[in-house]
Amino acid sequence: MSLPRKDTEVLSARWTEGVLLKRDVFSTVERGRFRADAGEVDAVLRRLDQVPWWSFGLALHLFGRERRALTLAKGLRVGPELLWAGRRALVRGFIDGVALHLAKPHGNVAYFRSAKTALHKLHRAGICHNDLAKEQNWLVGRDGRAYVTDFQLAACFKRRGRLFRIAAYEDLRHLLKHKRTYAPQTLTPKERKILARKSLAASLWLMTGKKVYRAVTRGIFNFTDREGGGRRLVNDAPVLIELIRKNPAVRDTAIVAFADRRSGVGLYAFVEADQAALEGQLRNELAAAKGPRPPEHIQVVHALPRDSGGKPRTEILQLVAMNQVDLIEPMMTSETDRAFLKDILEQRKNLRDRFNFEAADLKLPSS
Repeated sequence: MSLPRKDTEVLSARWTEGVLLKRDVFSTVERGRFRADAGEVDAVLRRLDQVPWWSFGLALHLFGRERRALTLAKGLRVGPELLWAGRRALVRGFIDGVALHLAKPHGNVAYFRSAKTALHKLHRAGICHNDLAKEQNWLVGRDGRAYVTDFQLAACFKRRGRLFRIAAYEDLRHLLKHKRTYAPQTLTPKERKILARKSLAASLWLMTGKKVYRAVTRGIFNFTDREGGGRRLVNDAPVLIELIRKNPAVRDTAIVAFADRRSGVGLYAFVEADQAALEGQLRNELAAAKGPRPPEHIQVVHALPRDSGGKPRTEILQLVAMNQVDLIEPMMTSETDRAFLKDILEQRKNLRDRFNFEAADLKLPSS
């Protein structure tokens, strides 16, 4: 499906291609820069020109829902601003922040207070998001505030009828589930009561519609994980990790997914070892094993960034693999973390789809 001529003309004149964020059967999403009336700004483009014919009708429906919701939410400052919308493409402002599952705001009371305020603003405007159970749809801004994104399932209401109240209640309940995950000690008695009580519509959905939804999304569309790696990240990555760890020179490894313009989804393996030339050997071993397709990129590093429990910080590694380097700085907690990052960035492999977002804000230790 090609874009209408007017959409193509606007994007050719005003859009500068940047980093591919996501590609699935409903749209292609990328980060770049858009020439707005006030000047060039960081932005995110959603386009439908690479959507297969069999999913185009649903993709267009979801696109229309997002366009309506963003139009209604303009000026609320709780999500991306709609900068331009055509028939099959739209550009929204870029929010300087990272997804909830990457930021992990443990004990951050102010963040969840901000999230509740954001939700109230949306509901007062007659917008119910309807997809806030996903942590990737909540962003932790560099300013510490909460923002929501991805309005493809949003519903806009002119009246606060019963359907609106049910949808708004479920939006709130899903927010509180995230609060229970990251700041459980701050839940109020009223919030605990809401968490314990699903709406009738939600209960029916869990018993019926959600089973069909999972069968369709996982069986047909290959949506199996929140990072967007699909079956390769869920099924192939664990096998590849075990194969890589069999090499005696390898201390540890972590594999993350990234959006790739050629294959749709790629895998990036970060291997902790001392031998910089180990990459070729590992590729030969993976090919000889005749298992899953090897990762598109294998990078040998002297050490993986780790959390307090010793686990690799895959949230940082994923941002490196996706070339979202400027979003990493707020997640750095020490000079040790920055030293790890400097080593990884200097040798990173995914240079085909990159953009100069990072130079101004990333503070790395000098050599």
